[in-house]
Amino acid sequence: MEFKYNIKQRTKTIQGLRSFKDTLPKRVKRIIVKKGYIYSETLDKWRYIVGSELFKVCYPKSFKSSNRAGASCLNIMVKRGHEVDVEYSKKSIIDKMNSFFGYIVVEKVKLITFEGEQEKFKKIKKKNMIKSEHIKKISTINNEKIKNSLIELSKLYKKK
Repeated sequence: MEFKYNIKQRTKTIQGLRSFKDTLPKRVKRIIVKKGYIYSETLDKWRYIVGSELFKVCYPKSFKSSNRAGASCLNIMVKRGHEVDVEYSKKSIIDKMNSFFGYIVVEKVKLITFEGEQEKFKKIKKKNMIKSEHIKKISTINNEKIKNSLIELSKLYKKK
């Protein structure tokens, strides 16, 4: 292996195959280590943390980790008109998050209101998966086995 020195991003780079974490710039690594894990896990488990009723009207916007100046804070986007419900459940959100991670992750919750629909967790449902466009694209495939399997897959996807 040959070592190259690149002072802009890393002190040493290895030529050849590298792991994904070694290819990321230093700034991105710091963001992932500091906030990325907690915020991504919060997004994944948000329905469990707040419950199904509050899940429809709020979602986490950002997470600011603790530093010398202040405590760690979770910013939550709340649909206008439901601020009171989320305000009363702040304590339970903090308790559930801290018990989920096993240590004190969140000390404060800040609410930010918005109008309109929740777009973060909105599922996009396509009603007609088998359209003439898709059938035309599938029909251009020369291999019959692949063509038939794609048609069957689109039919199964349509049933779901």
